[in-house]
Amino acid sequence: MGSQTPRSGKRVVLSGYYGFDNSGDEAVLQSILLALQEQGEAAGVRIQPVVLSANPQRTTEMYGVEAVHRMKIPDLFGAIRSSDGLISGGGSLLQDATSSRTIPYYLLVLKLAQWLRKPTFIYSQGVGPVNNRRFYSWIRSTFKKCAIISVRDQESAELLGTMGVPASSVRVVPDPVMGLPLRSAEAGGAESDSSSVHQSPLTAGRAAPTSDDGARSAVPVIGVSVRYWNTDRSELDALAEALRVLMSRRQVQVRLLPFHLPSDEEASAYVADRIGPQGEGQDVRIVSGVTHPQDMLAEVSACDVLVGMRLHSLIYAASQFVPMVGVSYDPKIDQFLARLGMVAAASTKQFDPAAVAAEIERLLDGRGAWAAEKKAAIDRLKQEAQQPAQQIVQYYR
Repeated sequence: MGSQTPRSGKRVVLSGYYGFDNSGDEAVLQSILLALQEQGEAAGVRIQPVVLSANPQRTTEMYGVEAVHRMKIPDLFGAIRSSDGLISGGGSLLQDATSSRTIPYYLLVLKLAQWLRKPTFIYSQGVGPVNNRRFYSWIRSTFKKCAIISVRDQESAELLGTMGVPASSVRVVPDPVMGLPLRSAEAGGAESDSSSVHQSPLTAGRAAPTSDDGARSAVPVIGVSVRYWNTDRSELDALAEALRVLMSRRQVQVRLLPFHLPSDEEASAYVADRIGPQGEGQDVRIVSGVTHPQDMLAEVSACDVLVGMRLHSLIYAASQFVPMVGVSYDPKIDQFLARLGMVAAASTKQFDPAAVAAEIERLLDGRGAWAAEKKAAIDRLKQEAQQPAQQIVQYYR
């Protein structure tokens, strides 16, 4: 369907983990904003987003949208009161693994909107783990008043069913980041302001790795996304060993890609230190200062294989047809890989460095075959990632 002249404007508040310099959650935000814009233009509905952010000024600068502070009650209340509805998501908002305060905050925002008689929408959320069962009734009562509910995996839908949310009201869709495009200078995208070790390839297609002087490099690039998890850092030690094994067998460039600043930069430095000095032609670097999600997407697109702990590093790779090696620390990693017919190569509990090195080599030698095998599934996920935005726009028509 071609685009129509917008005939109405709807002011919609977006609630999520935004403004914290987490590339994955920023990618969720940008993906939702772009999908709402695209679907709104197609349907003739102008969506005016208002983002609840921990850093409203930064959010406005990055995306050109209105933003208010997520923890300043007068601003939050005013934004919702003057809105036409509220979107909660995506990301893993309703879970108590990282904090017992997370679920109450996001439910409070939803309940405030409902108290003000605003329609509420759950946008491709990952629900769980929810270890404290007292949250079950809170989530159930809130979700039953939502106009549209979509979750990013079947496991989230099943958990909501356990809580008493009717299955008929829940739609399973991909993570919104599957629909995030590369931005290109030719299409009018802003240039990257990152201070990465090489310029982000802001092109519409898969970019080839480049050396510092801009020349194309035939040396494969291994992207690596890590985070702190085990207190003894055993999983990071094992990953460093896997990369040492790989580099003893073949020449590669290792690019450590921090998704959550500054903690992932520290974890990346830990891994780089334990890889240690390498032989001639071997290269290990941390790509620093990348905060815009499409710039990080471009970094991932320039890799030949991506080794990832962060969920959105794997989603970035899949969207750009970059073979990935998953390291699981949370069921959401396994759930995403399963949608592509894959399993994690290691976990934070069980990590065989030799096996991971072998898997990286296998994917390096079979990149084309991997992309061909996964193309239909990836294309389907990209298309389905637009469904929540389509539903919301249609609600306002």
